[in-house]
Amino acid sequence: MPVPDVSERLSGAINEVTIGATEEQGGSRTRTVTIGGETSFPMLSFEGRYPHPPAFALQITAADVDDWHAEAKKHVADVAGDLEKWAGKCEEWGADLICLDLAAAHPDSGGRSPEQCADDVKRVLGASGLPLVVWGTDTDEVDNNILPKCTQAAAGENCLFGTAKELNYRTLAASCLADSHKIIAEAPSDINLSKQLHILLKDVGVNLQDIIMHPTTGALGFGMVYIYTTIERGRIAGLSGDTLMQQPVVVNIGKEIGRVKEAVSPEEESPQWGKVQVRAPLWEAATAVGYVEAGAELLVLRNPEALQQAKTALEALWPKPPESA
Repeated sequence: MPVPDVSERLSGAINEVTIGATEEQGGSRTRTVTIGGETSFPMLSFEGRYPHPPAFALQITAADVDDWHAEAKKHVADVAGDLEKWAGKCEEWGADLICLDLAAAHPDSGGRSPEQCADDVKRVLGASGLPLVVWGTDTDEVDNNILPKCTQAAAGENCLFGTAKELNYRTLAASCLADSHKIIAEAPSDINLSKQLHILLKDVGVNLQDIIMHPTTGALGFGMVYIYTTIERGRIAGLSGDTLMQQPVVVNIGKEIGRVKEAVSPEEESPQWGKVQVRAPLWEAATAVGYVEAGAELLVLRNPEALQQAKTALEALWPKPPESA
């Protein structure tokens, strides 16, 4: 008895977005990273094309790491405070990109000036050939001051800057257009709000192919299900032909892990959950793999051990291109 073909025929595809520019492309990166391009739902190798595996960024910052949970902080203790060394370690740890978090510019974290932030961007670009993601403070007034300086400092490098939000997108959009960068569009777990933001960005001249969606992030056990279903619904819309929802997805996972007691509670307080040095990175890796199953393509982590665990899992799960299958 023949097995019926039950694969779906979908009319849409996820946009391919490349981050980074090599010397031949006018930048100084030693490699670029492309995400997106899928023509079916995650990891269904019999249904569609999956030309690019998910990409992983490790977060670095000029701010103190006192609020990082211990199992992430122990890996960066020797390099925290030195962005160049930290950036170099990210390459050693196997990151595909570096995510420079500008938290140090927030008044509560030292109030680093726009010029200092721009210098931080230059230092990271000089210390590593990986493509760069630059993440703002999530405070509109601060971001509108620091991000334009940072996009100028990275002109020609085709970085990814964020985040643009419905009530604060014009300044970052103009800066990314002027300096030829990609942009992160953040909407709080609602595909209709995402579509509205993409329309607003398009109206000021941002190409839909230069946008990566950020639906906000929650860790496994801490609000992840709601965000997972939002990503999933957006992916269904995009693959069904909605061009406003065909953008790849980024999730910023690392900082969320410290909020989940099951992941970081000390063993003396919760012996039934096992060793925290096993739990914490595994929780971060499991969260990352879960988001890939929903449709995320770019994942920002903090713990290099979690990075390796997630990459190992996805090497086994992610469909191989036909020529290497």
